[in-house]
Amino acid sequence: MSKNTGKPSIEQVTNNATSWLGHHPKENKDIGRGQTFVAHTEGDVSAIEIYTNIVTRPGQVNLTIHSYDPQKKAWGPAIGTSSLDVNQTHAGKWVAFNIPPTHLDKGASYGFRLESHDSFIGVGEAAGSATQPQFSEGQEWRFTSDNQKADSYSYFSLAFKVGMK
Repeated sequence: MSKNTGKPSIEQVTNNATSWLGHHPKENKDIGRGQTFVAHTEGDVSAIEIYTNIVTRPGQVNLTIHSYDPQKKAWGPAIGTSSLDVNQTHAGKWVAFNIPPTHLDKGASYGFRLESHDSFIGVGEAAGSATQPQFSEGQEWRFTSDNQKADSYSYFSLAFKVGMK
């Protein structure tokens, strides 16, 4: 994390696969991604960073952070938001979504969602297996504009860092 984004409270930095996000050019639908996690410390989120593998079409990516109920697999309303214009210069780099101070409680579950209606990018993810997940404290989520039910995967995780102050 850069010094502007705080110290990483939780991170998953393995990047051995690519997960697509944004407006799919051939299927004409929007694909959103999400990641759930448990806060290790109490404090205010200053930024969430994701790793951008490839940018095939630049555009605006929106991030929202939510409370999350892991028993019900239910996302609460957004408690923080940020937007970033992503272009080809971001490919192969960590990009930070600076968030107005959003308080997280130690031991509570949260999630962030990434959505875009005009870009199409590949974000870093860690692929594991059901018996050996890369990240055991959360799940990667996939949302699509043509499916009311989101899909979650415990053996996949986005590459991310949550910065706390």
